[in-house]
Amino acid sequence: MTPVIAAAEESGNFLVSPSVGLMIWLLLAFFVTLFILRKYAFPAIGDALDKRQRAIEESIDAAERTRAEADQLLADYRQRLTDARAQADEIVARAERAGEVAKEESLAAAKAQREDLLEQTKRDVEAETRRALQEIRREVADLTVMATEKVTRKTLDPADQRRLVDDALAELDFSALSGEGSRN
Repeated sequence: MTPVIAAAEESGNFLVSPSVGLMIWLLLAFFVTLFILRKYAFPAIGDALDKRQRAIEESIDAAERTRAEADQLLADYRQRLTDARAQADEIVARAERAGEVAKEESLAAAKAQREDLLEQTKRDVEAETRRALQEIRREVADLTVMATEKVTRKTLDPADQRRLVDDALAELDFSALSGEGSRN
């Protein structure tokens, strides 16, 4: 056999059937490595894992606290929103009541003003009627005096004029002109 093939066969046998000395050295190296890892590496790894675990637990606790605070804030917000809606409804109701009161007051004021205007108009009409009646009486008196002068063809003295006017006015019914007869 060639030396390369012989070496390959020999190395293959070496893995399949190891020698006892090699196994002892491998075990010894394993235990030394295990001892060194246990003495120096595992405590550091364990501390790192403990720190990581504490950090994760603290993060979870902080998240739970934050969630509880968020839930509390949400509940407070909902309560404030409910209160705000109630206040808004109350304000709207008060505004509606105030509007109704203002409307009623405006209607009452308008009605009172209308009544005042009607009363003033009645007074004005009565005053104008009295003035017109006085004017008609003066006109009737003047016409009576002129008619009498033309009939008698002489000028009357003031006493005769006064008596004649009073007689003529007594015969006329001015109450029908002023509307006094229809009121009673």
